[in-house]
Amino acid sequence: MTDIITRRGVLAGAAAAGAASLIAKPALAQAQWPSRPVTLICPWGAGGGTDATARIVAQLMEKELGQPFNVVNRTGGSGVVGHSAIATAAPDGYTIGMLTVEITMMHHQGLTELKSTNYAALGLMNEDPPGVQVSASSPYKDIKALADAIKAAPPGKLKASGTGQGGIWHLALIGWLVAMGLKPDHVAWVPSNGAAPGMQDLAAGGIDIVTCSVPEARAMIDAGKAKSLAIMAEARNPQFKDVPTLNETLGINYSVGAWRGIGGPKGIPADIQAKITASLKKAFESKDYQDFMNARGFGMKFADGPGFAKFMEEGDKAMAAAMKAAGLAKA
Repeated sequence: MTDIITRRGVLAGAAAAGAASLIAKPALAQAQWPSRPVTLICPWGAGGGTDATARIVAQLMEKELGQPFNVVNRTGGSGVVGHSAIATAAPDGYTIGMLTVEITMMHHQGLTELKSTNYAALGLMNEDPPGVQVSASSPYKDIKALADAIKAAPPGKLKASGTGQGGIWHLALIGWLVAMGLKPDHVAWVPSNGAAPGMQDLAAGGIDIVTCSVPEARAMIDAGKAKSLAIMAEARNPQFKDVPTLNETLGINYSVGAWRGIGGPKGIPADIQAKITASLKKAFESKDYQDFMNARGFGMKFADGPGFAKFMEEGDKAMAAAMKAAGLAKA
């Protein structure tokens, strides 16, 4: 009798284990990432370099992983709105986003408490220096003529744009002005939600200068509505070989750069992070990505998750020093 009871218990236990197994299988299947569409947040406006990079990355990840990767532009607050949306998303891998150089800058300005350490770093995809753009109808034919006009103009007469107040392109302008012996606010800054709206204002005659990257200005340049006079880099961009450096033309060896990478909220499971990073690396090495970036003159630079985290940490320290020198950092 005892033996029968024991056998019945074993059979009941096996049946329960089997039922548990059947229940567990659907849950396990649903845990495979991605099993539904993924949102990729872009903190800057449509048409700019960050938006373009986000869309080619999304396209290539979608192609490889078999689920839609939908780019959503969340602009405002000099990048704070979009970066906040990425940091506060559910850490399940279904909301990731494009982190930009501003995440190493905004907290120094008191705009947000967010830092690069608030994110799961997934992959660095790009790095670009700024250019100096004017409208096609501008009287300044080269960078020396513009520099002379800036020096001769009363403070605030000339206006520039290209990003939010205290953003990377604003810092680029300030660095150039200080290098010329001028005050950081000698040229007035008009905040915008990215390079694309800044270039539109330039073409419309609302501002005089845009200090975004040359690739971001390319559409307006190709349309004959703007021209690039110089880039703030150590060497010319091979894709824009006719655009000289500040050092060549003005003897000013000043260089600063913007970068873009993919990140997500802290707490994304390690296996999902690894899968995203692997997909980003594959996208970066693909012919489609290389051709896309080269055709637009975008700089290419890749780092995996840990490498990207270290890159942001070092950039944060550099930006702290630069912004303090420019008077943009809050105590």
